[in-house]
Amino acid sequence: MRKIINLIFIAILVNCLSCGGSRRSGIPPAAQTVLDSAIEDIDSGNYDKLYQEASDEWRNQATLEESRAKMQYMREAMGKVRTRTLQSAREEQTSTAPVAGHSLTAFYQTTFDKGTGMEAFVLIEHGGRWYMAKYYVTSSGAK
Repeated sequence: MRKIINLIFIAILVNCLSCGGSRRSGIPPAAQTVLDSAIEDIDSGNYDKLYQEASDEWRNQATLEESRAKMQYMREAMGKVRTRTLQSAREEQTSTAPVAGHSLTAFYQTTFDKGTGMEAFVLIEHGGRWYMAKYYVTSSGAK
């Protein structure tokens, strides 16, 4: 049942991402650099650095301590990343979800120590620079 709920969530998220605005596939080089750095920070537990370099949208949702606690909880629940495969990436200009403005969402199929899941990394562009804005993990649950 939980697996079905997660699949429905992913379908809704993908549907919302396709609503309105202009889109294109692929990852611009500057966004890829920020994405790679954020992935490295998440994988190595550098949550303070991730927070400090994130967008205002990220920092307005949680304090440093709250953000660190959420990331640590996810790591404890799922374990370390074993494999991560890019499934899709979409660049958009919207006035709605997942974040308003020029954004990029990258979806990865990920195998963790304790299960599998889908990671979504949402970046936003401000003043010609890309920043992490949101990070989600959906999973059928840990082993």
